[in-house]
Amino acid sequence: MVAGGGVQTDWVGYATRWKALHGGYDPQAGAFPVRGWFYLTYRSARGLARIGVSPATVTVVGLVCCLFVPAVAAQHGRWPVVAGGLVALAGVLDGLDGAVAVVARRVTRFGYVYDAVLDRLGETAWLVAFWLVGVPGWLVALTACLALLHEYLRARATAAGLSVHAVTSLAERPVRVLISALGLTLVGVSGGLSDSLAAGAGTVAVSIWLLLGVVGFVQLFAAVGRDLG
Repeated sequence: MVAGGGVQTDWVGYATRWKALHGGYDPQAGAFPVRGWFYLTYRSARGLARIGVSPATVTVVGLVCCLFVPAVAAQHGRWPVVAGGLVALAGVLDGLDGAVAVVARRVTRFGYVYDAVLDRLGETAWLVAFWLVGVPGWLVALTACLALLHEYLRARATAAGLSVHAVTSLAERPVRVLISALGLTLVGVSGGLSDSLAAGAGTVAVSIWLLLGVVGFVQLFAAVGRDLG
């Protein structure tokens, strides 16, 4: 069913279109929490599309949230808790922009690339926030490089014919969102006690990101070798 303005209102039709655009992954076929999340995202996206909010607007608002993260975290004390909340909000918006595009029938190849670039900028901002609260620069830089390499490998492999959902690694974007949001929240809680404790909490969070990034990269590399080798 298609309403005025091209807004698709039927959940089954939305799920079918999402499946066609995302390598055959059916949002109706996952576990209950996954299905529930997809349905909630769909309902939210339909509401935004009905009032004329574009996918690009959602994406830009998400990026703005990300860019505020370092500035907020740099205030130290309890402020990194707010920064963690901004990361979580950006993660929600990251799921919404694609859903709005599907609901409003405004999916474009440019939008796909645009969204991916802004995602990388956002993640870089989160890591800068960790650096500003005392995490060693070399650890932040190494983690950022690995995250970029992970996404570059996936993009090249997908262009070469690898299914988008051929492998779900331990270093996917939702995991990075979770680590960053919880990590900055812990930094803020610890910051109420001492700056050194806050820096330690941030270092643990980024170290976990790096460790999962290494495992995830190996998983993805193995999948590429298996399916494209």
